[in-house]
Amino acid sequence: MEYQATMLRKEFHISRIYTVHYFEYEKTYEFLGEQHDFWELVYVDRGEVLTTAGKNKFPLVQGEILFHEPGEYHNLQANGIVAPNIIIVAFECRSKEMLFFRGKKMKLSDSEKHLLSVIMKESSEAFSSPLDDTFLRKLDKRPDSLFGAEQLISVALEQLLIFLRRRGDVPSEKVVLPLNRHASQKVLDDVLRFLADNLDKKLRFKEVAEFAGMSGSALKTLFKNRIGQGVMEYFANMKMDRAKVLIREGNYNITQIAMLLGFDSIHMFSRRFKTITGMSPTEYSHSVKVEFESL
Repeated sequence: MEYQATMLRKEFHISRIYTVHYFEYEKTYEFLGEQHDFWELVYVDRGEVLTTAGKNKFPLVQGEILFHEPGEYHNLQANGIVAPNIIIVAFECRSKEMLFFRGKKMKLSDSEKHLLSVIMKESSEAFSSPLDDTFLRKLDKRPDSLFGAEQLISVALEQLLIFLRRRGDVPSEKVVLPLNRHASQKVLDDVLRFLADNLDKKLRFKEVAEFAGMSGSALKTLFKNRIGQGVMEYFANMKMDRAKVLIREGNYNITQIAMLLGFDSIHMFSRRFKTITGMSPTEYSHSVKVEFESL
């Protein structure tokens, strides 16, 4: 009996890529916006941003990815408190399965983050264009690029799309905010600054509400509608974001970082860090930026 070949079906096929970026924005950065006829993914590697997608706005925090479909107007802005690091990959994919990603905001797993790090690493090997160039419109190929670098970019991106699509039609964590700002925005800005200025303190919710001059329920509603998180949850995440930066910079040991962030002991700090990030401070080495620079 003769062997018969089986044709393999490809759910996603990516043969064209437009840009690959890793941006380290200032905390006041604001991108005016654009639209184009190809897909774009936005991933927050550090901090958070507010992203416009069509007529809606999405808060996007560290570890989350958002897809912009072809023809969709989009922009982003930093929150004025934390300087964000952002990965942006623009690509062409004509698969009908891409419709799954319309308006999708998803949290990446460690394995999915690793695929992003492969994309970034191989892009730096395949192209000579600086990945932090805001005005980049065309990637220049390296004449001496590593063998297979371009193919590994498409393979890793296709894998990422497959893994995300396998999650099924679970509702995205979409938070829609009105485009127009109102008076409560100033209160929110003041509270965010207050939290950022007190990362070395053990603030209580009552203290934050008193500073804002609002009832506890009103402050909770404001944060839920505008940030998508509770006040103290947001404050805890701010502390851990700061901790990650301090760990990466390497100027302080873990005990010193715990003290700088208002923790009574390294054990309390480590427990909180692991609860939020899924790893201990000493295990923290899974940032996409760290990975793609060290691969």
